[in-house]
Amino acid sequence: MADNYLEKQMEQYQARKAAWEKERKYGKRKVAGTPLNKPKQPGTTTTENKKE
Repeated sequence: MADNYLEKQMEQYQARKAAWEKERKYGKRKVAGTPLNKPKQPGTTTTENKKE
């Protein structure tokens, strides 16, 4: 009975590991050098476009 448990645990571990490696290999690629928060250019604020 213990052998079946260990075999099942090993199969589950290998499946999780394969899924993790696949996601790591084919997952989203990060683009270097692009800032997350781009600074706004002067004159493009939304308050200037509003009419009161």
